[in-house]
Amino acid sequence: MRKRSLLARLRTNGFSYLASSILLLLVVPIYQILVLNPTGFSDTRTTGHLNIYLFWLGNHTPYFIIYRGLLAIAFALLFTMPFSLYRIIVAQEILGRDDEPEEQETEDEEITDGEDSDSLEDDEVTEEEVVTESEGMPDFAWRGKGFAVIAAWTGTAGIVVFLLGTIFGTIYLANASQSFMQTAHVPPGIEQLDSIFSIVTNTVSIGLLALSAMFFGAMIARAGKRLWPTSWIAFGYTGLAVAALLFGSAVGVAGAPSNGQALLTTLAIFLFGLWNLWLSTMLIRLKPE
Repeated sequence: MRKRSLLARLRTNGFSYLASSILLLLVVPIYQILVLNPTGFSDTRTTGHLNIYLFWLGNHTPYFIIYRGLLAIAFALLFTMPFSLYRIIVAQEILGRDDEPEEQETEDEEITDGEDSDSLEDDEVTEEEVVTESEGMPDFAWRGKGFAVIAAWTGTAGIVVFLLGTIFGTIYLANASQSFMQTAHVPPGIEQLDSIFSIVTNTVSIGLLALSAMFFGAMIARAGKRLWPTSWIAFGYTGLAVAALLFGSAVGVAGAPSNGQALLTTLAIFLFGLWNLWLSTMLIRLKPE
C-alpha cells in the first residue's frame, strides 16, 4: 500500500515537472522571441546602460512581469523534484541491500546441525552485524544516502532562492522603472541592487541547482547497472553535463552581473529543461512491479 502511494505521488509530481518543462522549453522561449524581442528587450541588457533598460521597463512593464512570472511558475512546479529524486535513489539503495540478505539466508539453510552447534559464537557475531546494519548503514550505503540528502537540500534551496530573487527583483525593477519614467533620473543605488538580484537569481540559485544535479548524476552513474536500468544511467550522466553548464552559467553571471545573463545561461536552462522533461516522462511511466 505504501509502495503504491509513493508511486502515485511520484507520477503526480511527474506531471508537474512535465508542465515545467513545457514552460521552460516552449512557452518562455516563444514568448521571448515573439513578444519581448520585437520590443528591443534582448538589446537593453547588452548595452550596459541602466537608463536604457529602465526606459524599456517603464514602457513594457506588463510584458516584463509576465516573462518573469512564467519563469517563476516553471521553477515553482519543480519544487518537489529534488526530494522526488532523493526518494527514488534511497529506494533503489534499499532494494539493492535487500538482495544481499536473501542470498545469505539461502546459504544459511545449507549449514548442517553439527556446524550450527560448533559455530555458535560466529552466529552471535553475525547477529550483531545485522543489528549494526539495521540501526545505521554500511559505509557504502551511508555515503550514498548522505550525498542524496545534500543533493535534495541544495536543489530545493536553489529553487527557493531563484523564486525569491525573481519575485523581489521583478517588484524592485518595476517600481524603479516607474520612478525613472517620472523623474528621468536613475534611482540611487539601483545598479548595486540590480547586480545583487542578478547574482542571487542567476549565480547563487543556479550554482545550487548545479550542485544538486552533479550529486544526483554522480550517484546514479556510480551505482550503474548494479541498481539502475540503462535509461536511468544515461539520465545520471546527462545530469553531470547539465551541472557543468549550470556551473559555467553561474560563474559567467558572477563575472558580469550587470548583463543579467551569461552566454551559457540560455543553453544551460534549456538543457536543464530537457533533463527535467526526461525525468518527468520516466516518472509518469512508473508502474508497480
